[in-house]
Amino acid sequence: MHPERYSLVETMAADIGQPLDKLVGNVEVVSKISIRKYVSDAVGEPTLNDIISELRKPGRDPREQFEDVGFREDVTTMADLSEGMELKGIVTNVTAFGAFVDIGVHQDGLVHISQLCDRYINDPSEVVQAGDRITVRVLEVDLPRKRISLTARKNAPATGGSGTAAPRRQTGERPSNTGLRRPAAPTPPRQFNANPFANL
Repeated sequence: MHPERYSLVETMAADIGQPLDKLVGNVEVVSKISIRKYVSDAVGEPTLNDIISELRKPGRDPREQFEDVGFREDVTTMADLSEGMELKGIVTNVTAFGAFVDIGVHQDGLVHISQLCDRYINDPSEVVQAGDRITVRVLEVDLPRKRISLTARKNAPATGGSGTAAPRRQTGERPSNTGLRRPAAPTPPRQFNANPFANL
């Protein structure tokens, strides 16, 4: 209940001859209050109904029941992130190029459209909507620019990049010459005979 309505509640309690502490939470006593008596330009009937509901069940939260996202307690800032880390998050915005996800570090990460699922999609809204809870992995963290790249793909590489790399050569292995042509041997200079007719 808003503090500016406290005086009105005190008036209600006085009008029915009850102390304030006997009014709050006492359904039988609250039912004696006639809200029409208190309707004014400043307080309408809907507001009065809310006040009566609060008096009947004090502490009731009129909002939808909160569902814990499951943020990691050891990850609270971007500096706590590392590539390959798996996190739970909530989708905050869906755009044509991907979805932004709150992972509990005060900076939303971006899941590019190509990283939203393991199949090709034309529009991110095909697989996610704002408010969805999803599991993501960190691809890249750019602290100077405050950018976080995430993936929701199950088959995505653990780190950023294209996921493909040239195979590394084992120690002692000689590089292959496959596909390479050896340079031609130099042509020896032509020998000339002193007889001018011999060179024809």
